Amino acid sequence: MRKIGYFMFGSLLGGLIGAGIALLFTPTSGAEIRANIRSYTMHTIDEVKNAAVQRRDELQKQLEQLRTGSSVKVE
Repeated sequence: MRKIGYFMFGSLLGGLIGAGIALLFTPTSGAEIRANIRSYTMHTIDEVKNAAVQRRDELQKQLEQLRTGSSVKVE
């Protein structure tokens, strides 16, 4: 059990050190990196929201078909 704890601690520490070194040696400024991260995050959130809306619409159509007794086409 101790070995797993040491491994997790080492992995976390190594990840933090690696991220710090990567940030120090990147050719872009901190403001640019933050803007890129913000843009990527917002884009990902929008995609997830759109996928959730589409899936909800599909499920609502299937539920309505089940309620009316018509055949359900599952894709």
